[in-house]
Amino acid sequence: MKIKQILLAARPQGMPASTTFKTVETTLPQLMPGEVLVKPLYFSVDPYMRGRMNDSKSYIPPFQVGEPIESGGVAEVVESKDDQFSAGEIVMPGGPRPFLPWATAAIFPANHLRKTDNNIPPTYYLGLLGVPGLTAYFGLVDIGKPKAGETVVVSGAAGAVGIIVGQIAKIMGCRAVGIAGGAEKIKLLTDTFNFDAAIDYKGNQDIDAAVGAACPNGVDIYFDNVGGDISDAVIRHLNFFARVPLCGQIALYNSTEVPVGPRIQPVMVTRSVLMQGFTIGNYAPRFAEGVKQLAEWVKAGKIKYTETVIEGFDELPAALLGLFSGRNSGKMIVKV
Repeated sequence: MKIKQILLAARPQGMPASTTFKTVETTLPQLMPGEVLVKPLYFSVDPYMRGRMNDSKSYIPPFQVGEPIESGGVAEVVESKDDQFSAGEIVMPGGPRPFLPWATAAIFPANHLRKTDNNIPPTYYLGLLGVPGLTAYFGLVDIGKPKAGETVVVSGAAGAVGIIVGQIAKIMGCRAVGIAGGAEKIKLLTDTFNFDAAIDYKGNQDIDAAVGAACPNGVDIYFDNVGGDISDAVIRHLNFFARVPLCGQIALYNSTEVPVGPRIQPVMVTRSVLMQGFTIGNYAPRFAEGVKQLAEWVKAGKIKYTETVIEGFDELPAALLGLFSGRNSGKMIVKV
């Protein structure tokens, strides 16, 4: 069976470009007993994938040059040589490497796949009930420990994680303030996702003053998805005993030099601030808890969700690069 694959052609310096990727054709081997042939339906693209393009030690192995890029995904069974699966079933990778290769078809050992619930839209497994939803839930609830009446600020608020963080904050009785880029996203946050206030970093030259105006009582929890100048501004407004779940630093992912910014330690010491970095893998034993709670909130109408869906397998590189220019509202997904 002939398929297409998208490979990592070269490790980028700074922002990835079209030359970072290479599309090739190859032939899959015959299916063996205990294996399943799947055809991807949807791929997830996420900011952390930029870090995997670097040859550096991290919480997840780097992509290999000349090998297919991989990401979260949902697929349909085409053929199975294992009794657990039948053609037409919808599945996800569920083994030690829970990713789909960027390919138009792939072969998996049966014990590296899991079935999805037909009553749940398949893309929800990539967003609301997947890594972004669980990241929002555990980062805010476990590290942020929100209390009613507190102010929660979220950077990257219109992204897949941010829109959920703000809504969970509201469920828990907090004031939710989002930071995002562009008037359309600001309107989305306040009109659709119930944020109390939103700051347009693209249309505001003084983020420090904007945070102060939106948070007259200071900031109790800062859910940091972005880093850089935006985080420098928010940190100046942290209250005593504030908590900072450190989720992402997308503003710095394509830096070619070590960024120099304000020294935050004096603020952390003098205001007794807790900052804790995390990745969702830290909470793997508790995933069922997070999915159960998120599903209950969705069914009760307490959490809404949005996706940016781009169509076409060949659009995967462009979709990934679009994350760094704010092309998405909510979860960025590619429909094959």
